[in-house]
Amino acid sequence: MDQFFDTFLNWDYIWQVFPDLLKTGLGNTLILSVSSALIGTVLGMVLAVMGLSAKRWLRWPARVYTDIFRGLPAILTILVIGQGLFTLARGLIGTNPYPLGILALSLIASAYIGEIFRSGIQSVDKGQLEASRALGMSYTKAMLLVVIPQGVRRVLPALVNQFIALVKDSTLVYFLGFITSQRELFRIGQDLAANTGNQSPLVAAGVVYLVITIPLTHLVNFIDKRLQTGGKVRPGLGQSNELSAGGVMGQ
Repeated sequence: MDQFFDTFLNWDYIWQVFPDLLKTGLGNTLILSVSSALIGTVLGMVLAVMGLSAKRWLRWPARVYTDIFRGLPAILTILVIGQGLFTLARGLIGTNPYPLGILALSLIASAYIGEIFRSGIQSVDKGQLEASRALGMSYTKAMLLVVIPQGVRRVLPALVNQFIALVKDSTLVYFLGFITSQRELFRIGQDLAANTGNQSPLVAAGVVYLVITIPLTHLVNFIDKRLQTGGKVRPGLGQSNELSAGGVMGQ
């Protein structure tokens, strides 16, 4: 037991790595995750609209793209984009693979987010579109103003879950060989663990990941409950209404 605590919960190594985790790792992890989420959301919406199109030349490319990036292991996609495209993009980004790491995560995220959006849009009753068209809206305007907003609202919990997965997938970009100032949480913990032969720095990195993901998990639950109930009901409101109704009936 002592050996276990010394290997995984050595407080000397944990306190030693925490400053770098918070100063460098946390920022880079959030930059990678948020940037990829924003780009992936935009691309995902485009894929969803293409996938729902009646035109085959739009629908099939979206389907092939989604199947490829959902079917490949994330690490393989990151290596192909980060190393395979590195020689082609060197003139634009120099020797910095950081943008390619964001691009790889964005492509992965967009395939999953596109399917989330597509399922949300398809869940909206067709009568909503038909009613909008009957009011004189064009197909595009009806989709943008009526159908898509309802579909996105229904899949908000799934979108937050996808962002949580993206935070965890950001650990894989360390294979691209970022410089010291670009290291994310996992890479900082791994570097000190490799130098010391102790796994406590990785445990410390895991704690920081939990600080990010646990609040997001509770946010998912909160959003899901709000969507199911349609809003918050104040305690006692139902009882007071029933008493009022009862009083009126008694009179």
